[in-house]
Amino acid sequence: MSLEAYSIIDSTLREGEQFINAQFTTEQKMRIAAALDEFGVEYLELTSPQASPGSLADLRAIARMGLSARVLTHIRCHRDDAEVALEAGVHGVDVVIGTSSRLRQFSHGKSIDEIIETASEVLPWIRRQCPDVELRFSTEDSFRSEEAELLRVYLAVDRLGVVNRLGIADTVGIASPSQVSRLVGTLRRLTHCDIEFHGHNDSGCAIANAFAALEAGATHIDTTVLGIGERNGITPLGGFIARMYTHDRATTQRKYRLDRLRHLDMMVGEMVNVDIPFNNYVTGFSAFTHKAGIHAKAILNAPETYEALDPHDFGLTRYISIAHRLTGWNAVRARADQLGLTLSDAHVKALTQHIKVLADEHALTLDDVDNLLRNWGNGRKIAD
Repeated sequence: MSLEAYSIIDSTLREGEQFINAQFTTEQKMRIAAALDEFGVEYLELTSPQASPGSLADLRAIARMGLSARVLTHIRCHRDDAEVALEAGVHGVDVVIGTSSRLRQFSHGKSIDEIIETASEVLPWIRRQCPDVELRFSTEDSFRSEEAELLRVYLAVDRLGVVNRLGIADTVGIASPSQVSRLVGTLRRLTHCDIEFHGHNDSGCAIANAFAALEAGATHIDTTVLGIGERNGITPLGGFIARMYTHDRATTQRKYRLDRLRHLDMMVGEMVNVDIPFNNYVTGFSAFTHKAGIHAKAILNAPETYEALDPHDFGLTRYISIAHRLTGWNAVRARADQLGLTLSDAHVKALTQHIKVLADEHALTLDDVDNLLRNWGNGRKIAD
């Protein structure tokens, strides 16, 4: 069920604001919120209003934008934080507290019993103040917490009957998909709440872990545009969308405006002064580029042979590279057709061999190949 009915909680305006280069203005935050809403994410998570006066003002401004996406804010398990959050007019409150021994010792100093006691005070208070607010409780550093202690906390919170969603956080990116699947599956069996997964990418598993969470019964996945966040960031929106598209193309197309993904990546990348990586999911410059001759031939006949994603669904186009020693005559033929040139197969094959020889000697450009094609199409010798 989760693989069709999941929701994206985009945290570019909370986790993403913790990226080293992020210094979003109010206007930029509102642009990001509007673009994410247009794309179709179901939730926007913003920085705690307790972080600064500007954070509170920004939260209020975005909560008043009238977006389709529900506006959430991420707060500590403190009544003071909750009070300010509710006054800001948000749709939901995401409460978090660390449960690993490291965070208990070096962060907040509470024991497991004290964590349960605090949650048992704060969460019902939030529900009494605002019966309709969407309430999530998450542990922090879930995968370095002792499982027995972690489950004590989750089960105690679940028994309160006031929380909509339980959150699991791979805070330092150490979990594997099998570990995520096991913990989510356990919570799915033992509790009655929806389940949210927040996964950092320190060891490169954020997307795989998010998908494993859904397979095991999670209902909500945290993302950010370009995956920006603390350190190596979290599950990137584009990468998660690519994963879900390959699983269920029709559902992904129905849920989200895929043609807006490049705009989101470009906009946020510019705001935080980073270039989109060449191999970025969907929007990297080589994402739909084909070079090898055997690849090019198959792509020209049936694009799905070497593409799991259709670039046209994302408002993009594929590119077949031909100016190199690996080129094949089918790709050169396709380029000749694009240029409106009439060449026999024998001529195209001869020209392809000439391109390979030249490419062994020095780098070629597409203009070089186009000139060769035009010269041959006009009856000149290839050597010209």
